[in-house]
Amino acid sequence: MRLKQEAKVLKAKALASLVVATTAFNSPHDRGRHTQVLLALQHSFEMLLKAALVQTGTSVFDKRSGRSKSFDNCLNLARSSAKITLSEEDAGTLRAIDAMRDDEQHWFNEVSEQMLYIHARAAVTLFDELLFSVFEERLANHIPERVLPISTDPPKDLTLLLDDEYRQIGELLRPGRRAGHEARARIRTLLAMEGHVRDELFVSSRDVDRVERGVKNGNPRSEVFPRLEELATRLDGEGLAVTVHFTKKDGAPVRFEPDETTPAAAIRQVDLQAKYHLSATQLAEKVGLSSSRATALRRHLLLDDNSAMSHEFAFGKSKHRSFSDNALRLMRPLAGDRGAMEKIWAAHKPTKRSSPAPPCEVPGCRAAAD
Repeated sequence: MRLKQEAKVLKAKALASLVVATTAFNSPHDRGRHTQVLLALQHSFEMLLKAALVQTGTSVFDKRSGRSKSFDNCLNLARSSAKITLSEEDAGTLRAIDAMRDDEQHWFNEVSEQMLYIHARAAVTLFDELLFSVFEERLANHIPERVLPISTDPPKDLTLLLDDEYRQIGELLRPGRRAGHEARARIRTLLAMEGHVRDELFVSSRDVDRVERGVKNGNPRSEVFPRLEELATRLDGEGLAVTVHFTKKDGAPVRFEPDETTPAAAIRQVDLQAKYHLSATQLAEKVGLSSSRATALRRHLLLDDNSAMSHEFAFGKSKHRSFSDNALRLMRPLAGDRGAMEKIWAAHKPTKRSSPAPPCEVPGCRAAAD
């Protein structure tokens, strides 16, 4: 395959960081080992995603700032690309690794050896698959198997691993232990694991507080972390040839809201200001439209009426509506289509406030889902 020059450089950087991550994982020295593994793993995939996007003709630069796009943005672009094979489960693996790296880089968390191994191995599996799907190359063509993550005690079952982590958190939070900081660090890791089953992930101190209260109240893991009940792993092979895929359980009973028998403190509630963090002006800027045209597009997609896309905040007597990254992802394809935007503008420009929204007939448009 003839590689574009920028894609070639980015792919080389991705491979270099993956070697750094696996070398650090197998290092006999513990000081800084977890940090180095997580930082290098996340960087390897940011470079690989950008290499794949560049090679397939997708820009990775923000038009307004002139800077390359973030990891999250590149992940979303790769998910929406018809030329890149990246399943929702694959995207979840990358979101979880990025969330763990974020806490490790900007604060601290506690990632157990088995948790680190299973994500490192899943990362290597995914790296090889993504490298092949875009560049028609195998990881074995670049690095020998002997540098891949090796563990003398690999996890046998994800459910048992999560239960063990949760049990240890409970032990650390027992009165008199004075180990709350370590418990909260482990809580952050389990919250990061929700990236496997959630499109958006913000691990805040409020989330940690709520989980801590649920654990202290003696609530089971299935109530405190209901989303993790969806998650499973598929391990194939053994030794150096093992591959790991994170998957979703079929028919997993998951509750996201407390019922009459479930204490509200036991359920993690999303920090609304973290989820709906884009003002209407910021949303318009990110999709490259004027405020009025962005308003027309929001009306066309019914975003202001969709709770998954927007939320109205009240501060005293003033109210303002903010938007999530879901709204951003839904608007971008149409915002970049000049022909579609002209039709949308004609039907929904702000001067027609009282006009009902006509059916969505623009090619590529999809109704905003709850």
